[in-house]
Amino acid sequence: MAMPTSMQRASDRSATPAPGPGEAAVLPMAACLIVGVTAHRDLVPEEVPSLEAAVDAFLQRMQSLHPDLPVAVMSGLAEGGDRLVARRALALGLPLVAPLPLPLEEYRRDCTSPESAAELDALLASAQAIHLPLADGNDAASVCLPGPARDRQYAQLGVFISSHCQVLLALWDGTASDAAGGTSDVVRYHLHGEMPGLGRVDAPPNLLADDDSDLAFHIVCSRTRSGATADGALGTHWLTRGARSAGNGPMPDGYVRLFDQLGEFNADSRLYAEDIEREGHGLLPPPEIAPARGSLPRIDALYRRADWLALHFRQRVHHSMALLHVLAVLTGLLLMTYAEFVAHPLLMGAILGLFATGAAVAWLGNRRSWHRRYLDYRVLAEGLRVQAYWAIASVPSSHRVGFAYDSFLQKQDVELGWIRHAMRAVALGGERRANDVGLQWVITHWVGDGGPHGQLGYFRRRATDRERMYRHTRLLGRASLLLSLTGAIVLVVFGAWFEALTVKLLLVTTGVAALFAGVREAYSYKLADKELIKQYRFMARVFGAAAERIARDPTPAKQRQVLEALGEAALEEHAEWILMHRERPLEQQPLSGA
Repeated sequence: MAMPTSMQRASDRSATPAPGPGEAAVLPMAACLIVGVTAHRDLVPEEVPSLEAAVDAFLQRMQSLHPDLPVAVMSGLAEGGDRLVARRALALGLPLVAPLPLPLEEYRRDCTSPESAAELDALLASAQAIHLPLADGNDAASVCLPGPARDRQYAQLGVFISSHCQVLLALWDGTASDAAGGTSDVVRYHLHGEMPGLGRVDAPPNLLADDDSDLAFHIVCSRTRSGATADGALGTHWLTRGARSAGNGPMPDGYVRLFDQLGEFNADSRLYAEDIEREGHGLLPPPEIAPARGSLPRIDALYRRADWLALHFRQRVHHSMALLHVLAVLTGLLLMTYAEFVAHPLLMGAILGLFATGAAVAWLGNRRSWHRRYLDYRVLAEGLRVQAYWAIASVPSSHRVGFAYDSFLQKQDVELGWIRHAMRAVALGGERRANDVGLQWVITHWVGDGGPHGQLGYFRRRATDRERMYRHTRLLGRASLLLSLTGAIVLVVFGAWFEALTVKLLLVTTGVAALFAGVREAYSYKLADKELIKQYRFMARVFGAAAERIARDPTPAKQRQVLEALGEAALEEHAEWILMHRERPLEQQPLSGA
C-alpha cells in the first residue's frame, strides 16, 4: 500500500486512547492480526442475517488459520456495516478497537435515532476507543458542520484503519461512490494508496516495492439507496493491489507465511515467558519521566520479548557456528592422520562421526530456524526501540517519515514484512504529547555521551571489540600461513635428509596450519567482522553527530528533529544489517575449511 498522507501522519502522532468505561477490549500484549472494517451504512435489512453469517465465517477462519495470532477488530462504529461487524466480533469474544473521527458528542449527532446513539455508547463500553485529531485544515468549528471539513475527518478515519490493520474487511457493493471517505474510497486507498478529498498525497518512497499491506476481504452486499438487492448467497473475494480471487479459496500467496511468522513470535514468547519475565529488559523510563500509557506498554512488552529472544537465538547460532568450525578442524586433522599415520577403521569411524555430528547440528539449526529467528527478532527489537523512544520524546512525524514502520524493510526480502506488521499493530494509540522531561531522558539513554548509557557508547565499544577480534583473526591467519609455508620450505630443502615419520609430521603440521587459518577466516566471514566494523563505526559517527547537534541547539523542537533523523538512520542501518547476515546462514563447513 502507498505511503501515508499528511492526514494519516497527524493521526499517528496525535491519536490518544479515550478514557472508556470498559477494559475488556484492550488488545493483548502480543502481536495481533487486526481486521479493519469499512462498510456501507445503508445495508439492506433482508441481507443482514447472511452478512452476519459471512462475517462470522471470515473471523473464525482467521482465528483457525493462525491459532497463535490473536485476532482483533477495528471499526469506526458507524451505523450499518461497521456496527454489524463490531457486534459479531464481541459475540465471538474478540477485542474491539474503535477509532473515532469526531469528538464523541459530535459523533453522536450522526446517529439517526436515540436508539442508535444508545447502541454506539454500548459498543464503546466494550471497546478500546481512540480519538483521532483534527485533520489538516480543520478546526473545532468547521467539523461541526456538514461539508468538506467533516468529510475529511471520515476520510482520515478510513486512512487510519487501513494503515493499522493487516486485513481490511469490506462490506461493499463493489461500485465507486462520490461520498468522500466512503467505503469505495477506503478500499481504493488500501489497495492503491489513493484517497480523494485529502489534498496532496505524498509520493510513496517505495511505490514499486513488493507490497504486503494491501490484503482485503470483500463481502458483496447491497445498499438501500441503490434500490436493488443481491440474489442468493453473498459473494466474497480476496483483493490485493494486482489480483482478485474467490473468497472461499486460499488466502493470496505470501500472506499465510507472513501471519504464521507473527504467530511464531507469539509462540516463542509464550514458550520462554518465565525467562523473559526474569531476564528481559524494557525501555520504559520511570513513571515520573513518562507515564506508561498509550501504545508505550505494548511497545515495551513486545520489545522485551523480541530483545530477549534475539539474544537467546544469537547464542544458539554462535555456539552452533563455533561448534561446526571446530568439527571442521578436527575432521581435517583426523583425515590427515588417517592418510599419513594410522589407516584404522576406528579412525575413519571417528571421522564419519564428526561429520555426522556437524550435519546434525546444521540440520537442527536450520530445522528450527535459529539463524532466521535471531535476525528477525533483533531487527524487530531495534525497530520497536525507535518507536518507543520517539513516543517517549514526543517526536512528531515529518513528511519524510510517516509511521516508523512505513518504509522499514520495504525494499528488502518480502519475508521480512511480518516485522513491519508487528510494528504496525503495536503502534495503536501512540501518544505524542509534548514531554520535555521525556525528551531529555531519551537523549541520555538513546543517544548517550559515550558513557554507560546510550547507543553512542555502545557502538564505540562494539567497534573497538570487533576491531580487536578481527586483528586477532588476521594475526592467527598470518601465523598459521607462515607456519604452513615454513613447513613446506623445510620439506623442500631438507626433506631428503629426514626420516619418513618426520616428513609425515611436517606434512600434517603444514596441512593443519593451513586448515586452521582457512576455518578461522571462514568463521570471521560468517560473523561478518569486516562489515560489522564498518557499520559500528558508521553508527558511532551518526550518533556522535546527533549528540553534537543536540548539544549545539538545546531547543526541544530542534532536538526532536535530530531524534527523528536519528531514528530514520537507525532503521535504515538495521535493514542493511539483516540483509548482510541473511547471506551467511548456518551451514556445515566443508572438510577443507574453505
